[in-house]
Amino acid sequence: MATIEELMRANLLDVFNERDPARRAEAIARTYATDVSFADPEETVTGFDALAAKAQKILDEAPGFVFSPGGPIRVVQDLGFLEWRFGPEGQPPVVTGADVALVQDGRIVKVWTMLLSGA
Repeated sequence: MATIEELMRANLLDVFNERDPARRAEAIARTYATDVSFADPEETVTGFDALAAKAQKILDEAPGFVFSPGGPIRVVQDLGFLEWRFGPEGQPPVVTGADVALVQDGRIVKVWTMLLSGA
């Protein structure tokens, strides 16, 4: 069973930073519960397909941008927290934010994304 730290890293790097749809789908299947809920300031989506489409939309709207961790992963009981950066590789971020995830039975069941700056 994956740790919350591993799941938070996978959420950011293996899902939202992955431009290959097949690799992203594999990461989604091993990281989230089938009825995962993802909420950001724009909308809330539910399920694997909707989550994959959300990640694809974000990446399509920002060609050449990459996500990177903005600090250490923090864990309290069944919650994970990770700040992130998003911008052109090797340059200062255009957007910063944070993800909070609820984990049950070794899978992320809910993710809330907050924008901290930019966008």
